[in-house]
Amino acid sequence: MGTRRWWAEVGWKYPVGAVIVFYAIFPLVYALSAALDPRGSLAGSSRLFSSIGLDNFSALSDTMFWTWVTNTLVIGGAAAVGAVMMGAAAAYAFSRFRFRGRRVSLTTLLIIQMFPQTVAFVAVFLLLIALGNVVPALGVNSRLALICVYLGGALGANTFLMYGFFNSVPREIDEAATIDGASHAQIYWRLIMPLVTPILAVVALLAFIAAFGDFILARIVLTSEENWTLAVGMYQWVSNQLTSRWGLFAAGAVIGSIPVLALFLSLQRYIVGGLSAGSVKG
Repeated sequence: MGTRRWWAEVGWKYPVGAVIVFYAIFPLVYALSAALDPRGSLAGSSRLFSSIGLDNFSALSDTMFWTWVTNTLVIGGAAAVGAVMMGAAAAYAFSRFRFRGRRVSLTTLLIIQMFPQTVAFVAVFLLLIALGNVVPALGVNSRLALICVYLGGALGANTFLMYGFFNSVPREIDEAATIDGASHAQIYWRLIMPLVTPILAVVALLAFIAAFGDFILARIVLTSEENWTLAVGMYQWVSNQLTSRWGLFAAGAVIGSIPVLALFLSLQRYIVGGLSAGSVKG
């Protein structure tokens, strides 16, 4: 009876957990096996690690892979920093100040986020063409223009995400600092921002991952090979079915996953702290 009860309450979780872990890890193991396969094809990869070599990784130096990596890190990093700065400033203003049009602005941001981003692709492209005639740095095939597109698309969601967290910070802190003679800028940078670090880390991580893995917008905006991101550049290796270079693609995918993994591990304590803190703040 004790064994049956243990299986009913606890034991069943272990096989379910094993299945979930296998389901999550197997694609990663398969990609690593394909990256280490010197034949460079998925046709003979039914047996994992049947052939091991570093030929695919060495071949990356003969391509523009590292240029694409640099472009992706620059664009992703700028988008993450910009998303945090813009979202935090907007969330602080909506949370702490009362001004005419505040409720309408919040409602407008919410309504805008209801439309899928694919609706704006044509408008974004035409807008960049027009801007490029006036300011070439903000036209088509500009990394700065792509960063601005990312920041504009994520501003509404980031503002709402931070807005709830800013509201959980007691207003008494602001009032006490104001009595001591602190300005709004001092309150914002020295008091509020350190207290909302967990949500800043979450927004930065989400913005970086979104920019790092985006394909459609990057493919529309960036037209020259030297400006491509990883997603756009690596797609060219497998876009032609007759000349697909899956081994090279898998090797690039393995290396490309390292920055996201490193960022996630470095911000993990802030993410966990933010979730636990948000559950008890009232």
